[in-house]
Amino acid sequence: MVTFEELRSDTATLAVVGLGYVGLPLAVAFARQMNVLGFDISSRRIEELRNGLDRTREVDNADLQTARLRYSNDPEDLRQASVIIVAVPTPIDEHRSPDLTPVRGASITVGENLRKGCVVVYESTVYPGLTEEICIPILEARSGLKCGQDFSVGYSPERINPGDKVHTLETITKIVSGSDAATTDLLADLYGSVVKAGIHRASGIRVAEAAKVIENTQRDLNIALMNELAVLFDRMGIDTLEVLEAAGTKWNFLPFRPGLVGGHCIGVDPYYLTFKAEALGFHPEVILAGRRINDHMGKYVAECAVKRLIRAGCAGRGARVGILGFTFKENVPDLRNTRVVDVVRELEDYGFAVLVSDAEADPAEAMHEYGQQLVPQKEMRNLDALILAVGHTAYAALTPQEIKSFFAHPDKAVVLDVKSFFDPQAMRAVGIDYWRL
Repeated sequence: MVTFEELRSDTATLAVVGLGYVGLPLAVAFARQMNVLGFDISSRRIEELRNGLDRTREVDNADLQTARLRYSNDPEDLRQASVIIVAVPTPIDEHRSPDLTPVRGASITVGENLRKGCVVVYESTVYPGLTEEICIPILEARSGLKCGQDFSVGYSPERINPGDKVHTLETITKIVSGSDAATTDLLADLYGSVVKAGIHRASGIRVAEAAKVIENTQRDLNIALMNELAVLFDRMGIDTLEVLEAAGTKWNFLPFRPGLVGGHCIGVDPYYLTFKAEALGFHPEVILAGRRINDHMGKYVAECAVKRLIRAGCAGRGARVGILGFTFKENVPDLRNTRVVDVVRELEDYGFAVLVSDAEADPAEAMHEYGQQLVPQKEMRNLDALILAVGHTAYAALTPQEIKSFFAHPDKAVVLDVKSFFDPQAMRAVGIDYWRL
């Protein structure tokens, strides 16, 4: 096994497989300390990075351009590496079951180019047991080597929050685990060289896997509670945000807000956990109840829009509804598992014409991933209703009067604010029928 000193002295190479939201910041951070090879199967992605451009915007272009990184989409280049970190997505499929295609594919690629003595580390979010039950057998079958004898495996779950410039790789405690004590020690030294917040050594790989998957399951359940309360308070004619602000004056009240729950983690990880649970004959109730509530919120927002359009007399077939925001969260171009698409599809089922604009997203990616056309904000005209779905900072400059100009009949303007982004008093003062989740 390679030593940390060999990595730090550039006599050994570390490779990062998957240069997306997780892998690229990791590769750039390690490149300040050691010799790093960045690998991705996308030739387009490699070309962009070689030109110093990161469309995820997780790494500043200036940092990227000065990073001491080599890029490759040739799998054979992985044979140079003594440590290989796998940071590929782990999404769900259309049946909400784990889609292991990326992690299986990465394991096959790594296994076919695995050198003796190498350490393979997984950062992808998985259910407890997946690394040992699926990834290691693939590595062994493809390499002809034996884990524990010819190579070792570690697991150190990613904790990246896209778009967050405060809670970054360096400032979030890193969990490390290995197939043996020596591997855990190496990973503690390795990640400790870039993570200033500290290292937590898990007793085993399954513990680390479980810790990661419940982090987002907990958040999912807390948001589900807020969403259920929002539906209840709406029926009672009570403003949910006012209730949460009042309750938040108590020191131990958790500051969660209702909303559409998408993204690569919170809306996905609970399904990995419940998949494994059901495979063991255990049928979780609380976790899936939270998922049902959150998965329903797109439909609920659309239904609220329909009801307000009916009251305004504008709910005929072909009514035009504009949606601002299509990414899964504010101020990022990340479209993974966005739940705004649920609102769009539900409104289209009612026969409405839906126009979607986003200040951050790549229109080509939206079309490729969802078949959704994104229009410039200036085309948001002659609307019957407007839904603010994502609170991009770019929308903060919109005044109530400017928003009224979006409508075919400004005296009947209907605005639904999923993120409680706008000032309700200012909106209502100009005659807008304003609703917020």
